[in-house]
Amino acid sequence: MSHKIAAAVRYHKIILACFIALTVFLGWQATKFTIDASADTLLTKDNQLYLKTRVTDARFAPQEFLLVAYEPQDHPVLSEKSFTEIESLSDEFSQLERVDSVRSILNIPLLSLAKGGLSGSAADQWTIANKDFAPQELAQTFKDHPIFEDLVINREQTATGIQILFKSHPELESINAEITALQEKMLQSELTESETKQLERLQEKAEPIEKRLTTTRNREIDRIRDIIKPYESSANLYIGGAHAVGYQLINIIKSDLLIFGSAIAGMIFLLLIILFRKPRWVLLTAACCACSVVMTLGLFGALGFKATVISANFVALQLILTLAIVVHLIVQYRESCDRHEDWNQAQLLSDTLKQKFKPCLYAGLTTSVGFASLLLTDIQPVIAFGWMMIIAMGFSIATSLLLFPALLAFFSREAQGNPHGLAKRVLNVFLTLSDKHGVLVVLASIAIVIVSALGLLRLSVENSFINYFAESTQVYNELSFIDREFGGTTALDITYSPQSPDNPDLDFNALQLQRLQLIQSALTDYEASGDTLSVVNFTELAKQINGGKPLTEYEINAVYWTIDKELRDSLLGSYYNNEHHQFRVSTRVQDTTEGLNRADYIEQIKADMQALEIPAEDYQMTGLFMLYQNILQKLFRSQILSLGLVYIALTLAFWVIFRSLRFALVGIAPNIVTTVTVLGTMGWLGIPLDLMTMTIASIAMGIAVDDTIHYMHRYREEGGHSDAMQRTHHSVGYALLYTTLIIVLGFAMLLFSDFVPSVQFGLLSGLAMTIALVADLTLLPVLLKRFAPR
Repeated sequence: MSHKIAAAVRYHKIILACFIALTVFLGWQATKFTIDASADTLLTKDNQLYLKTRVTDARFAPQEFLLVAYEPQDHPVLSEKSFTEIESLSDEFSQLERVDSVRSILNIPLLSLAKGGLSGSAADQWTIANKDFAPQELAQTFKDHPIFEDLVINREQTATGIQILFKSHPELESINAEITALQEKMLQSELTESETKQLERLQEKAEPIEKRLTTTRNREIDRIRDIIKPYESSANLYIGGAHAVGYQLINIIKSDLLIFGSAIAGMIFLLLIILFRKPRWVLLTAACCACSVVMTLGLFGALGFKATVISANFVALQLILTLAIVVHLIVQYRESCDRHEDWNQAQLLSDTLKQKFKPCLYAGLTTSVGFASLLLTDIQPVIAFGWMMIIAMGFSIATSLLLFPALLAFFSREAQGNPHGLAKRVLNVFLTLSDKHGVLVVLASIAIVIVSALGLLRLSVENSFINYFAESTQVYNELSFIDREFGGTTALDITYSPQSPDNPDLDFNALQLQRLQLIQSALTDYEASGDTLSVVNFTELAKQINGGKPLTEYEINAVYWTIDKELRDSLLGSYYNNEHHQFRVSTRVQDTTEGLNRADYIEQIKADMQALEIPAEDYQMTGLFMLYQNILQKLFRSQILSLGLVYIALTLAFWVIFRSLRFALVGIAPNIVTTVTVLGTMGWLGIPLDLMTMTIASIAMGIAVDDTIHYMHRYREEGGHSDAMQRTHHSVGYALLYTTLIIVLGFAMLLFSDFVPSVQFGLLSGLAMTIALVADLTLLPVLLKRFAPR
């Protein structure tokens, strides 16, 4: 090993040239790296629920749309001024190239006011735009309207929605139809090899089209915001829709990367100057961190990896990993300078690498084991995040152990310098606790674990997308307003497939409609259920038009087939599929419902279906709400189950590294304390496990194991001395303390972010770092002194 280290130091110029070339090449590839905040990035593509949702969406063909909510400030919504502004807005929206139509309160058919009712002549012409209705008449019409209330106008009649409907992309629609057909087949049986290849080809063909379409959608959203701006003096306007939220989410993430990335870098460099007092350490650390991140981004771009909501913080994590190794190398180099006053730079670099190569490599590999726990899930985006962090760890190790000494070789040896007195006093406090009060440390650790374990019992698994954003942000205000005033935001569908009817000539029979009424009634009983629509709303409208008299099943069928096809598709196309004789009951869950337990909500709906004696095979629950809840439950189960496996793997890794089972068991203790304390703190603070925080256990393990390896390796190196604990504290201890201080204060900048997951990441990562430091400088030395052999 020594001659290889000497060769690396001797040929530092060649190593530097290789890194420059690789960084330039991968830096160019990094331009291909993208952030994808669409819902599909969070879902497993071969998941049965995902496939069922795709098939359901294809059958009921809901058209792509954006919603613009219009809330007048100083005039009624049902007034001429409102109608004029809505008409003007609609006209401007219609000018967008992809817009198919704009649906608003002005052009929806008010069938209850039409002469002849549903089947009357030109029933679809009875609109506000075409007729002169009195405001009082309109208010009465919209009050308790079975379809339009909470969809077109809110219950209080203070706001209305403008729905911008977009044309489909013919080529993409054709490709998606073929993809859906193959996915539908996957629900019944496995695809053949040729079908699997065909599916992959279709998905590859669709990807560039979807990418271009996403760019177009983003430009459209920007243009819509420009259009509504002049109207904001007289009305509050809110934009809603999955694509609008995804676009804002990407903008927030990019803004955080730029603003808080710069703030974190600034804080880190300031602390490096304060702690090490030389500009060289700032430059070298910046070069290593930048190089590792750029190369990682470049490889991800070349491989087609995308950052999702789950993996958005991987850059920050890689900074932690690279910085930790570099700080250990700096501290070791300065220690070598103090010990060997007559050595030249090459000798000092060789000694630094000799002392730190193994512990840094071991720490990196065992940190990767923590992230490898994410590979044990069956959730593709989480598996991808696990691989991303393992690859990032590889670049961090290579950059720190090769590029850092190659760059430092161009500088002269550093003069001897004493560490900060404050740092020495802090380490002496830890040393006194572990050396003189070992029993107290162990008892305190046990107490903390017990309290944290109680906090674990309070952990909940929830995913409120609205709560990802600070209340002061535009996206939060838009989401919460539409959620409260327009019947919810997250789609939940129940597709009812009744058994063969007695009279197959009828699309709707009395028994089926009665069942649908019972299903819809059960759904609307829940506070969290927002706007709920199905064929039932159509029958209620027909009853209302018929003077309060319900229509017979024959009359309903007659009306269905006699009304204009375009009107029929507009009213019922999304809720009844004639070809498969399926009915869709669609509700939008109100995310802002206080105390909503999503898992209980789903189970209660299933219990209601059982109470209604509807067989499980006659219905299925799909939609984004179900998909998010499904992935959360899977992630929770896999993470909890994998924690034990990962700790076993870490123990075996420690056993191999230190060749002692007692050493391995002692080493795993502070890691367990760190993970349990972080998760327990989340429980006590009421921070739920969601798509963003679920990975914190892996992060905590990755952070804790790094400190443990370095301390244990140095302790064993000092094992022949009676004061091994003191020597280890006053060598490796500085690196642990500096790393923790730099990262905790640096990532404290994230507490000012508008993106709540970033705030939680900064808080929980800082907590994990602090607990790992305390555990490794107090509990670990006590256990090593008592149980581990020297």
